[in-house]
Amino acid sequence: MSDEEQSGWQLTESDPGVFTELLKTLGVPLIVDDLYSLDSDSLANLQPLHALIFLFKWVASGDSESGPGSSSGTYDPDFQGFFAHQVVNNACATLAVLNALGNIPSLPTGPQLGELVSFSTGMDPQTRGLVITSADWLREAHNTLSPPSAISLEGLNLPRKSEDAYHFVVYLPVMGALYELDGLKPHAVRHSAYSEDGEGWLKVAREVIEARINTYPMGSLEFSLLALRDDPLPTLQSKIQEAQQAGNRELEHELLSTLTNENAKRERWAFENSLRKHNHVGLVHALLMVMAKSGKLSEAEAKAKEAMKTRIEQRKARGEDMDEDD
Repeated sequence: MSDEEQSGWQLTESDPGVFTELLKTLGVPLIVDDLYSLDSDSLANLQPLHALIFLFKWVASGDSESGPGSSSGTYDPDFQGFFAHQVVNNACATLAVLNALGNIPSLPTGPQLGELVSFSTGMDPQTRGLVITSADWLREAHNTLSPPSAISLEGLNLPRKSEDAYHFVVYLPVMGALYELDGLKPHAVRHSAYSEDGEGWLKVAREVIEARINTYPMGSLEFSLLALRDDPLPTLQSKIQEAQQAGNRELEHELLSTLTNENAKRERWAFENSLRKHNHVGLVHALLMVMAKSGKLSEAEAKAKEAMKTRIEQRKARGEDMDEDD
C-alpha cells in the first residue's frame, strides 16, 4: 500500500496556483507567489509579505544537521505561537500553510479554519497535528488539486526504488524574531531577533535561507521558495481609482498594466488547476500511438528533450543568481 493510501493525503506540487487555491478554500485573503530571488527589490515588490514557504530535499537523520538542506537556529520549546507537528505522510504543504496562518495576527479566515484553530488552541504540537490531519474537510481541500494517481503498480511485486523526498517548511516573524516552523522537528526553531527598520525580518530570513541553499552543490535544483503575501488586487484597484480621480494618466496606465498581468496570472492558475483535476493518461496514450504510426514521435521526443534542457538551464541560472546575491 502506498503512502498516499495509508495516510489519505496526496503529494502536493510546489506551485503558487495550488497554494493560492488552498488559501481561497480556507477563506484567507492572501495569495502565494513564486520567489526566484531574495534581493531587496524582489521582496519589496511582494510586500506586504507575511511568510516564506521553503521546499527542499529532505535528508535522513544521519546527515540532517550538517548535510544538504541542514538548518541553523535553536529549538524554542517555550514557543507560544501556533505550531503543529506533521503526523502523516504528504501533509507537509498544508501544514506549512497552517503553521504560517496561525501566527498572523488578526487574519480573517473562513469558519471551518477559524473553528479548527480555535479548537486546537493550547494543545501541544503533536496533538494539534493529529487534530489538523483528522479534519476531513481539510484533507479534501488539500487533495483537490493533487495530480490524480494515473497508474498503480501495487500488487505487481516490482522492486521498489527509493525516491527523493521533499519537504515544506515556513519562515516568518513571530514575537520579534524569525522563526522556522518545520512539522518534522520537535519544536519551533528560533533564528534571531530582527530590527523593524529597513527590511525587517526579511533581512534575517534572507541570510538564513541563503545559508541553507548554499549547503547544496552549485546549480542544484533541490529547493524552491514561495512567498505568502496580501492579495494585491484590492490595493491595485483602489490605486487605479485614485490615479483616475487625480488625472494622473501615466500612473493609471502603469497600474492598469500591473492589474492586467495579475489577472492573466490568475487565469493561468485557474487553467492549470483545472488540468490537475483530470486524469489525462488515456488521451496522452492515444496521441502517442497516433504520432508513432505517423512517424512523428521521434521528432517530437527530440524537441521535448531540448525544451526540458532549456528549462533546466534557466532554473540553474536563477539558482546561481541567488548564490551571487549572497
